[in-house]
Amino acid sequence: MSYPIRRLGESLITLFLVSVVVFAGVRALPGDTATALAGEEPTPEAIAQIRESYGLDDNIVVQYVRYVRHAATGDLGVSSRTGLPVLDSVMEALPVTLELSALALLLAVVVGVGAGVVAAVRRGRPEEWLVNAVALLGLSVPAFWLGIVLVLAFAIAVPVFAASGFVPFGVDPMENLRHMVLPVIVLGSGLAAVVMRQTRAAMLGSLSADYVRTARAKGLSRRQVIMGHALRNSLVTVVTVLGLQLGHLISGAVVTEQIFVLPGFGKLTIDAVFSRDYAMVQGVVLFTSTAYILVNLLVDLAYSVIDPRIRLGGAQ
Repeated sequence: MSYPIRRLGESLITLFLVSVVVFAGVRALPGDTATALAGEEPTPEAIAQIRESYGLDDNIVVQYVRYVRHAATGDLGVSSRTGLPVLDSVMEALPVTLELSALALLLAVVVGVGAGVVAAVRRGRPEEWLVNAVALLGLSVPAFWLGIVLVLAFAIAVPVFAASGFVPFGVDPMENLRHMVLPVIVLGSGLAAVVMRQTRAAMLGSLSADYVRTARAKGLSRRQVIMGHALRNSLVTVVTVLGLQLGHLISGAVVTEQIFVLPGFGKLTIDAVFSRDYAMVQGVVLFTSTAYILVNLLVDLAYSVIDPRIRLGGAQ
């Protein structure tokens, strides 16, 4: 069985298990779902009608099959808080979180990989000490504290960037970037520190490998040795870290969006939890988990492009 097909099968199994956990987890929350949906001071008749309309009196297996069938067609239910389809609310919040996460990821890759290469190449020198100190600071500072400090410094004391809110890129690109710079720094700084440390460790191992010594013996330039041989073979580690850190990126987005009042997945999730909007919580968690599984599948497939030995080994 080929490596991509095997990984796709494993991802589908994981997605099935996630759907079971999400379905069971929402129903394990304290309180009765029908009572929560009925609002304040519900009558027994209203509760009974809700239980009938939502099929809550059916067997749990029947409810799960119906839930999967609807989710497969894009029907994630209706929000009890807004009365709108969950999928519509998710798609409305998705561009905000996607832009925030993509820019934070870009910042982490550019800064983290670049700093990691510098720290490895300039090992034992002031450049490495400076990069390590900054990385340690990025790992140690809490996101909410960094966000508050950046707002005080660059949105209030020196009003260069916006402190809160969101402007779509299609409406005003400059205002969009002005609102996104501080959230991106808050979300991407910690990830950049992780990427930097992993890149440095991988590069140190590559620079001492036999193939790098062979490349130097052939007369290749320092740049060709570092960028074409050492860095490429270190990218497997970097890609692995980025895939594993997606969960951190999602959870960090929740905090960041609350700090800067961005109408993304984080705010949508928090509002749903506090209003006991079970359909919204279930839909957001399922959508996020599916995206996480998909990204990790793409990361695994990227391994076989970066390092063909993985593809050949998986095909055996």
